[in-house]
Amino acid sequence: MMELKEIDELIKAVSKFPGLGPKSAKRIILKLINNKDEIMKPTINALANVYKNISRCNNCGTLKSLKEECENCNNFQKKYSKICVVENIADQWSIESTNIFRGYFHILGGTISGKMDKSQRVLIDSLKERVKNQKIEEVIVATSATVEGQTTAFYIEETLKNTKVKISKLAQGLPVGGEIESLDDGTLFSAFKNRTQI
Repeated sequence: MMELKEIDELIKAVSKFPGLGPKSAKRIILKLINNKDEIMKPTINALANVYKNISRCNNCGTLKSLKEECENCNNFQKKYSKICVVENIADQWSIESTNIFRGYFHILGGTISGKMDKSQRVLIDSLKERVKNQKIEEVIVATSATVEGQTTAFYIEETLKNTKVKISKLAQGLPVGGEIESLDDGTLFSAFKNRTQI
């Protein structure tokens, strides 16, 4: 195979995407190269627009336009009384697609491990502020059933214990070690419907 520095760098970059390795990356890159005007150019433009205009909200962790206020944080006209706490944006999208939950989302941006400063890495301090300021009645902790997910859930419970908010967690249907984004709609529905108070 011909060695082209630009192609090698692109293969390395694309190989970092979840579920893709070097072989898959090569196939994608060849498709782009062979369809420069139909696929590559629109993809480059779309990526540039996202890079320039989209960021994570510092308050709730969801995606927002840099030009507008966060829709998740500022949707006060709906007067939701619940916040669903998830690890990442993929979890939020999975839950939203099922239409099970009506409320605000809070995206932590990861989980807690024993080696890190708990409040800095994940958005837990801002969760506490949201609970106080938005008259939230229930926090649904929808972290994964991994050790890290459960550690994070416990830390959230400890952080919110003096706020008098009801804290619940997803129930049956969540396999041990399972991640929210990989669950089917029926499993998520069961987990939300049968959630238990912590």
